[in-house]
Amino acid sequence: MNLTAEQIQQNWMRMMGFIEDHISSPRKEKLVEFYEKFSERLMLMPAAHKKEYHNAFPGGYVEHVNRVITCALHLHELWATMGADTTTYTKEELVFSALNHDLGKMGSEEEEAYVPQTDNWRREKLGEDYMFNTKVLFASVPDRGLFLLQSNGIQYTFNEMITIQTHDGLYDEANKKYLMTYMPEQKPRTSLPFIVHQADLMAARIEFEREWLPKLQGNVETKKKPFTLDNKKSAPANSAAKSKALGSVKSEGLKNLLDNL
Repeated sequence: MNLTAEQIQQNWMRMMGFIEDHISSPRKEKLVEFYEKFSERLMLMPAAHKKEYHNAFPGGYVEHVNRVITCALHLHELWATMGADTTTYTKEELVFSALNHDLGKMGSEEEEAYVPQTDNWRREKLGEDYMFNTKVLFASVPDRGLFLLQSNGIQYTFNEMITIQTHDGLYDEANKKYLMTYMPEQKPRTSLPFIVHQADLMAARIEFEREWLPKLQGNVETKKKPFTLDNKKSAPANSAAKSKALGSVKSEGLKNLLDNL
């Protein structure tokens, strides 16, 4: 899938709108400062490095984050309707956790994590349009995301820490200590981690269906209208819109991606 420059810009503004609408001061201003500082990288980031994974295309990361936030807000209402105790977390904690659940995918402050794949065989045979930047020191996505937040003076609550840490659920064995305990006093005392995990799972599934079900059903020529979270029709971007939306790109890796938009 390819997003137009205009769609990438719209998705970015939508994400920043979630911060404006749901995060309180002074944390709001610090988050805005952080995201604007790395806007060039984050705006064009893929959500994954491989086509078989979700949203592995320029702008895929922000689109995924927006979908996770939206799913989380709807699931919050569903859980409340079904009788869950939603007083154990705030809506700000819900949005903050969903917003930053995959932040560690951006890499370090100095180096982006995903760079364009240089091996044509891996690109063509394995569907790896990106590869991992070996200049980035290893850390899990949740650990790196939490480190980036704290190193930029952005505080988070205990609820938010556990939720970001465990957003992959039991797909990550490191989360068993939080999610597979059998002692009542050791279980999470809020449903927030489960809601955000479900939101992430739902978003990734929707992105999989959009990308792969037509191909798996043999309908590879089907062209669907580009999906937008607010269901507004997006106009094709021209070169002026592209320039206005993305500005001047300093990163060599992102320049290569932008050339293909």
